[in-house]
Amino acid sequence: MHTSSPPLSNMNESDKYCEAESPITWVRDAAVKVRYGKSVMESMNSVTVMSLVKSTIRKHPNARALGIIFHFICILILAYKENGAYQYWTYKQYYQQILATAKSFIKLGLEPFNGVGILGFNSKEWFLSNLGAIFAGGLSVGIYATNTPDAVAYVLESSQSNVCVVENDAQLQKVLKVWDQLPHLKAVVQYVGKPSTEKGECILCKFTVCDGVVKWEEFIKLGSEVPDEELQQRMEAQYVNKCCALIYTSGTTGNPKGVMLSHDNLTFACRVIGQFVKVGTACETIVSYLPLSHIAAQMLDIYLPISYAATVYFAQPDAFKGSLNTTLKEASPTIFFGVPRVFEKMSEKIKIGLNELGSLKKKLVGWARGKCRQAAENMKVGQGPPFAHGIALKILGTIRVNLGLTNCRYLYAGAAPLTPETHEFFASLGLPVMEVYGMSETTGGNSMTAWVEGNRHWKPNSAGFRTPGFSYDLLDKDEKGHGEIAMYGRHVLMGYLGEEEKTKDTFDSEYRLKSGDIGYVDKDGFLFISGRIKELLITAGGENVAPVPIENEVKEALPQVSNCMLIGDKRKFLSILITLKTEVDQETLLPKEEFTPQTIEWCKSIGSSATKVSDVLDDKDEAVKKAIHEGINKANKKSESNAKKIAKFTILATDFSVSGGELGPTMKLKRPAVIAKYSDVIEKMYED
Repeated sequence: MHTSSPPLSNMNESDKYCEAESPITWVRDAAVKVRYGKSVMESMNSVTVMSLVKSTIRKHPNARALGIIFHFICILILAYKENGAYQYWTYKQYYQQILATAKSFIKLGLEPFNGVGILGFNSKEWFLSNLGAIFAGGLSVGIYATNTPDAVAYVLESSQSNVCVVENDAQLQKVLKVWDQLPHLKAVVQYVGKPSTEKGECILCKFTVCDGVVKWEEFIKLGSEVPDEELQQRMEAQYVNKCCALIYTSGTTGNPKGVMLSHDNLTFACRVIGQFVKVGTACETIVSYLPLSHIAAQMLDIYLPISYAATVYFAQPDAFKGSLNTTLKEASPTIFFGVPRVFEKMSEKIKIGLNELGSLKKKLVGWARGKCRQAAENMKVGQGPPFAHGIALKILGTIRVNLGLTNCRYLYAGAAPLTPETHEFFASLGLPVMEVYGMSETTGGNSMTAWVEGNRHWKPNSAGFRTPGFSYDLLDKDEKGHGEIAMYGRHVLMGYLGEEEKTKDTFDSEYRLKSGDIGYVDKDGFLFISGRIKELLITAGGENVAPVPIENEVKEALPQVSNCMLIGDKRKFLSILITLKTEVDQETLLPKEEFTPQTIEWCKSIGSSATKVSDVLDDKDEAVKKAIHEGINKANKKSESNAKKIAKFTILATDFSVSGGELGPTMKLKRPAVIAKYSDVIEKMYED
């Protein structure tokens, strides 16, 4: 590990490095010592976000899209829908809009190192607000669109946001409810619909001194009053090793922490990831649909495209209600990233179609999927595809078209482990899913799998291979080689904003970031996650139990289980809460009582006539009860000891969801919330 000052060769002429004593800080305007290393990757030049953007503009200033939506010969940057039709921007147009946005923020009173909160669904305005804030010397602050007014207030106050950009009236009302608690907030900008107060009036003023709400079209004009020299001074005052963005954690165990990321964090990480997976220049297409308040979406949708002149399409706000598939078909992305639930939903939809095929087509598709499975098996040992693999891919072509992934070369999952069943399903379609392991604190990445020419590192369910430039150690390893994953490198955060104690606690004496995840490295060099320290259950007998591996075994044994959560901390035995896959209300996104078609088919296959959850609650259905018992017993056979075997289970009446409070915005399980919500159910399993 090295944290020396950069040699002159590491710096662009326009970028500045501020001398610093420590690689960590919790002060918003402080600098950190960059963790340069000896390798080519670790010692690459440091650049600001502005320089990253300017570099692409210099190389591709006037590129244009050619008429139709599916084929691109020239380089685009943004594709967004307006009145039902796609409109396009070139990089030059994008850059001009970023500058205009930055100047308008200055006019509204944005101060250096203060925040611009962004609250809404993915859009060109989200991108512009993010980059405009950075160009103007402020901090970009994404806020989850699902946040409550109080949660919005916490982030805006913590970040000292001077401006908040909101999508629509629903998000505006959240801010209006808490504005009196936000002394730093000077203005709100709304980019969809007409801004309104409680009285329904549009609030507009001359913005000489602004304390109101303005629509985006008026906001973007305000910058014309700001001299170019003033923006230039703001840009020149920035350093590669100072903070430019805040990523707030999901707060599953308390108030969210503001992860401080520097220019170097962002620009270094996106270049390392791009080089590792060999992203092409001016030839990639991406669909932006995951919450941009999360680092993974920002890296994939904003910074990676800028680095490699990629095209970005915006999904519609109802993406998770079904329209994502339409956008994927229109855009035909070459890179696609999703959380496990997205891939599970895709597979469920395709399985319905496969079940409806005639017998001859089923046999043909079955043969093709077998060839693709063999290709995936060959990949594990570094071999090429089997004979007739190309024919198999053509047979499966319609399925890939229906998924919108015909041209997809990079298919990645992250945020949580992908189940073996989902891995196998996509591999059987000729779409092996790679995985990335990282966190907000590592600018989104730390280890990855990849399967491209010259870089063939893939193993299902692995958290990835060592990524050059991103480093980690395993601390306090046990006799099996399991230890806490500790990361270090230029991708590691500066610190938590205003949180001195938490910042110091998260690093060890060598400034390695203690992830809280337990992992091990197999004989081939692949990292596997075996649990999380905070999630470890310690039974009454003193046995340490990592819940995630056991939960995954249950899901593998019982594919119709949607979610499950292991219980057993300070208990005499382990039990598990189970939810079955049900339909989802497309308007509210809340789980319904009715089973999915696949769950109904599963019930029929085991001799049950159940069609909804209430049919199987309280052990009403013996067939379902027996099948789940058998599945749990199958999972138990893989346990290392009796203390790690599940003794009881309960089927819950409602599946977990973000709206229900059991899942966070990135679909991570909120264990404390589940325990609190189902405390009576849990206690009932331990009554005897």
